Amino acid sequence: MPLLCYPVTSVMPVIRPASRERAWMDCTPEHYAYRCLPLVMANSHGWEILCPRRYEIIWNGRSAPQDIVIQTEGRPATDLVSHFGSGIITFHVNCIFRTDPETNLWVSGPVNTPKDGLAPLTGLIESDWMPYTFTMNWMVTHPGKWIIFEEGEPFCFFFPVARGSVGSVRPEIRALASDQETATAYAQWNEGRAQFLRDLQQPGTEARTQKWQKTYFRGQLPSGRPGTETHETKLQAHPFVDKTRPAT
Repeated sequence: MPLLCYPVTSVMPVIRPASRERAWMDCTPEHYAYRCLPLVMANSHGWEILCPRRYEIIWNGRSAPQDIVIQTEGRPATDLVSHFGSGIITFHVNCIFRTDPETNLWVSGPVNTPKDGLAPLTGLIESDWMPYTFTMNWMVTHPGKWIIFEEGEPFCFFFPVARGSVGSVRPEIRALASDQETATAYAQWNEGRAQFLRDLQQPGTEARTQKWQKTYFRGQLPSGRPGTETHETKLQAHPFVDKTRPAT
């Protein structure tokens, strides 16, 4: 599936495949946060746009646009502005993105990356037709605190999603017993999980050697059989290829 980026200025955006690594995950004992496969897969599920320079932001808590000070290299910033007021800052993404028909872009801040004093606002863009740029907005949550975006820090994260996929879902709540296969597998997992946690407290047990259960990480059912042939443990988006320059 193609994903095209058309810059509308001479300044090329810095876009990279999102990384699986996070600084806070690196700091967990024995890097245990990386054992959570859903977390790791979400980290790298798209692309990031990086800050071209360092920005410094402070908000006084009032609602006017001028109540936020944004500067870079000691001067007022022009590509990061206070447009809406109310503690919201706006990055201009000077690009038009184009996706396949009926495909949107989910746009937000980098996932699983808490930033003190600031929260990303999320948007859904119909990128298959619109000839417009978009903005990436953040809300300041801590008035009176200087907030920093470093040069090279991601400020925007995006990935494609099929339009209408949520609206086409018909959700239901059913009794677990109505799906005997799932109920049996869950009971087996639940019993095995409880035993593993008990064994984890006992020296010399296999659980103490393993330290954590790996059935989901390995894509296995409690019986040991594969859950699916398409189980993923790694995800790496392709980098954008620069075709603005003539081929040599």
